[in-house]
Amino acid sequence: MRIVGIIGGSGLYELQGLRDVHSIKIETPWGDPSDNFLVGTLDDTKMVFLPRHGRGHRIMPSEINFRANIYGMKKLGVQWIISVSAVGSMKEEIAPGNVVIPSQFFDHTKRRISTFFGDGIVAHVSMADPVCPDLSHVLYKASKKAGATVHNGGIYICIEGPQFSSRAESNIYRNWGVDVIGMTNMPEVKLAREAEICYATLALSTDYDCWHEEHDDVNVNDVVMTLTRNVELSKRIIREVIPIIPDRRSCICSNALENAFITSKETISDEAKRRLGILIERYIR
Repeated sequence: MRIVGIIGGSGLYELQGLRDVHSIKIETPWGDPSDNFLVGTLDDTKMVFLPRHGRGHRIMPSEINFRANIYGMKKLGVQWIISVSAVGSMKEEIAPGNVVIPSQFFDHTKRRISTFFGDGIVAHVSMADPVCPDLSHVLYKASKKAGATVHNGGIYICIEGPQFSSRAESNIYRNWGVDVIGMTNMPEVKLAREAEICYATLALSTDYDCWHEEHDDVNVNDVVMTLTRNVELSKRIIREVIPIIPDRRSCICSNALENAFITSKETISDEAKRRLGILIERYIR
């Protein structure tokens, strides 16, 4: 059975046809995930949902336990993760309410732990193409079928937050050529790659950040209003994409760790093997 994870708002699990929904608390070597995982079945696909900021949106972007979240998804057998994320638009043509399926990420965060490795074991995975090409392709198709105005590809810059950008920062980011700006997809995408989980983002444009002279500066009320309008669109896209996600994975994501280890296997401690268990057991026992 395919197992698909959704990381995003707490209302996304209210999908028509979702059955046998139940809550699961997961313990991880890195502490508690953002919340309990909600698990259910949609047609012939097992679905795993996690509110990234916790129920009630009580966790700041910098406070998210990304390692615990991704490890929990891995522990539940998730093979594909769709990240539903609010973003600011850095391009005129990406209007508020539009959907973007980013193909690249720029990590501009400053104090987040971005790897499962360390403490006696080193691995370097490739992040040249951070998004799963197969998952992003079907997510784009599903977005079109659901009636969204969707932009395929582009660069997502992730900033630390929780403050929105200054006008100077916003204009510099635009000069760098980025397409959207957010606070949550890094290091989420890096950890998903280390966990050999396919990852793609459904980015919902809520505003023009603060660079656009003809629009008001970004504020929480506008973001929430646009997100609320887009909840039903997000659920339609998820409902459309599930049947067309491939049954088998043939992308680079599924074997990302195969040639990533640089530490000699005989020097890896038993403690490190226990800690990284399900992440490395295919290669190191």
